[in-house]
Amino acid sequence: MPTRPSPAYPAGGRVLNRDGGEHPSKAATQPSLMLKRRLNTSPANAFAAWTDPTKMARWFGPENCELHHVETDLRIGGRFRIIMREDTGEEHDVSGAYREIVPAEKLVFTWAWRSTPERESLVTVLLRPDGEGTMLTLIHERFFDEAARDGHHEGWASALNKLERLFS
Repeated sequence: MPTRPSPAYPAGGRVLNRDGGEHPSKAATQPSLMLKRRLNTSPANAFAAWTDPTKMARWFGPENCELHHVETDLRIGGRFRIIMREDTGEEHDVSGAYREIVPAEKLVFTWAWRSTPERESLVTVLLRPDGEGTMLTLIHERFFDEAARDGHHEGWASALNKLERLFS
């Protein structure tokens, strides 16, 4: 069912000033992305693929990368760290903290590269039953700029292709 924007938050991500004038909201100016994949597995198995380091090692990261190191402390406020290595030898080190954990349904965590820790963004993974499988929705928001969003779109799309193959 479509929702109507509230008067304080009109369509387009604008916010009304006290004087009635409008200005863009910060959320409206920060790029985001959303990707969906249907996985041939249960939501519980899909959730484990995102949270169990052994399972993550089988798919996490773009096609040209393999997981070199992964650690997770799966609890609210717990941290994760992932080091991916490209086939060229270049390493990419990312970490974050878990904000919300609903087993087999939802995982929310922060995301920051070691090289740019001030550019923290937010990732939400939603899992819902879809027939005999699972519909996965990945939302990555609060990017520093469109270039960061575009690079992550390419990386996540590639990683989700690997995840899809894992369960095919």
